[in-house]
Amino acid sequence: MSKSGLVLKSRGFIIVFALVAIGCSIVFGQDRGDSETRRAQKRGQVRPVTIPVTIRRRDPKSEREISVDFIVREDGEMQDVLSIRRPNETPLTLAVLMQDDLVSSVSNETRGIADFVRRQPLGTRAMVGYIRAGSLEVRRKFTGDLEKAADSVRPPLGIASAAPFNPYVEIIEALKRFDSQPAGRRSILVVSDGLDVARGFDSASPSQSLDLQRAIKEAQRRGVAIYSIYAPAVSTAAGNNQVLVSYAQSSLEQLSNETGGHAYFQGTGAPISFDRFLSEIDTSFSRQLAVTYLSTHVNKGFHRLEVKSQDRSIELRHPAGYPR
Repeated sequence: MSKSGLVLKSRGFIIVFALVAIGCSIVFGQDRGDSETRRAQKRGQVRPVTIPVTIRRRDPKSEREISVDFIVREDGEMQDVLSIRRPNETPLTLAVLMQDDLVSSVSNETRGIADFVRRQPLGTRAMVGYIRAGSLEVRRKFTGDLEKAADSVRPPLGIASAAPFNPYVEIIEALKRFDSQPAGRRSILVVSDGLDVARGFDSASPSQSLDLQRAIKEAQRRGVAIYSIYAPAVSTAAGNNQVLVSYAQSSLEQLSNETGGHAYFQGTGAPISFDRFLSEIDTSFSRQLAVTYLSTHVNKGFHRLEVKSQDRSIELRHPAGYPR
């Protein structure tokens, strides 16, 4: 055999050996990474987090099947998705909240709201409460009897003396009641003026409402998507203050957007009918998934979320993040 042949074979052996070594290091590296994750999990440094993700088609006329293959990033880092549960795999837990000092026209919508509760699918647990001065009035605790929950819906009192300082304190109170409910798909429908005047009208903007920010964080912590419908209160409707209306609607929009829900308005007054809004919320519930992933970030504080799908024909609504 020639000297050059020996050199070629030796080089080939070196190349093969190098490739094998690289492959082993990748495998061993993955094993080490998996072992570190398992050890961190045992120490309680990682934990599963469940968030509501709602699918919306970009083209409502499209009939093709929707993909549920998601990528979840927390603080910019990829997380392992543990499960994606469809509506038929995890029942909905729903709280319906109405502010008790809303204008009298809202009374005409209570039958539609009651029917909205009745038509939720079998397995849904519903609660009905009223936001008023002092505390949250719970008319019906969480129950699987949707007929009883629907029957507890009544017209708002429509008087200024029932007005809360702001609706967000009572929303937080309602959120605490989710702690005793199963994890999975969770939502609140709130009908409110969205105005926080606890520190005066001059401090009613969303950026200055401490209770609004607390409500958002408590909803994110519990994986509750909040859907809101704006209606004015009797005490502020007569003045028709456009600045206050802007503050109120912006607050509800922030509350809903940051928690994975949606806010509904019809101009600056009370909607003529809630029917279209309730129908759209029904559709959202039918496309709401419970996505559980393994969070690897152990630091306390707010962790920002990004959820994307390989299917470009859909949009996703989800919480902006969650506090730990």
